[in-house]
Amino acid sequence: MGPDDDVAIFYTSGTTGHPKGAVISHRNIISNMFNSASSQARAFLRRGEAPPAPDPTAPQKAFLISVPFFHATGCFAIMIPSLMAGNKVVMQRRWDCDQALELMQRERVTHFGGVPTIAWQVLEHPRIDEFDLSSIEGVAYGGAPAAPELVKQLKARFPKSSPSQGWGMTETSATAVSNTGEDYEAKPASTGVPSATGEVKIVDDKGNELPRGEVGELWYKGPIVVRGYWQNDEATRETFIDGWVKTGDLAKIDDEGFVYIVDRAKDMLIRGGENIYCVEVENALYDHAAVMDAAVIGKPHQTLGEEPLAVVYLKPGMSATSDELRHFVAQKLAAFKVPVEVIFWPETLPRNANGKIMKKELKKQIEAPAF
Repeated sequence: MGPDDDVAIFYTSGTTGHPKGAVISHRNIISNMFNSASSQARAFLRRGEAPPAPDPTAPQKAFLISVPFFHATGCFAIMIPSLMAGNKVVMQRRWDCDQALELMQRERVTHFGGVPTIAWQVLEHPRIDEFDLSSIEGVAYGGAPAAPELVKQLKARFPKSSPSQGWGMTETSATAVSNTGEDYEAKPASTGVPSATGEVKIVDDKGNELPRGEVGELWYKGPIVVRGYWQNDEATRETFIDGWVKTGDLAKIDDEGFVYIVDRAKDMLIRGGENIYCVEVENALYDHAAVMDAAVIGKPHQTLGEEPLAVVYLKPGMSATSDELRHFVAQKLAAFKVPVEVIFWPETLPRNANGKIMKKELKKQIEAPAF
């Protein structure tokens, strides 16, 4: 069996379309593990330190995971690297913050994460001070916008931890871009830089590369990119071009090479001819101290086409009004980007098994006659 032979088929989340089977090779998996190791080493090198040598006497690392193993993050970013390194994996069938805190204390969990909401729920839990969480060394998340304030609060609660966030997709066999260490503290709005073996570029709708700072579609290239979709030649031709994967994410790159995800191309709203990037509005909402979960979707409008509608879940014990949140966003963004309405959800927003907000399901529930 060779390094480029197929080893697995992982299906995409289908949040913006029908799930497709991404064909994973041995090289994809192995490259992903080395990318992860190099990203950790980079954090030490960036602060002028040599990466520490392996210490066989150090306590065993323990990763708490509630992401399923049929997801690229669960399998390729957690399970397989943990098997290789001899780490402990503490599993939850689904995320439950009360249970998680008990597991963290009992199993001396060193790393946890998933999506930003998980980190917020831990930080905001009313009984957090009752648990010994001194073992926490790392909190990693992705798959959704993370408020810049989150990294500050994580560092305050877990002083010896190294929060990080990243970007990836099934088609890149898990994480392809990551931001950790002091870089993340300095640029909390960025999802980071490409892995050691990868490269990124921003292109327009004709495939032409755009200059630094301009918004366009993010393309990624490297040995973690899968060879294509199982029995779907048309989708493979549309998505994979000369080794590059067209991600469908709108992004920009700054002068230092840090990537900023602006939105999913299919999530962008057009209000009276003006583009509104939902992630930008969601980030503004996440900056509000009372907001734990936020999603922006399109509300049909007869003349403008659509307008931004915000759905939020507030942190336990916190309060806010629609007018207050709209005014808060208006201090940060242009008037046409301010949500015309804010709907308060009674619980965390609906997510799929991978932790991504299901905006299509959310929109369907809101448009239902009984709502």
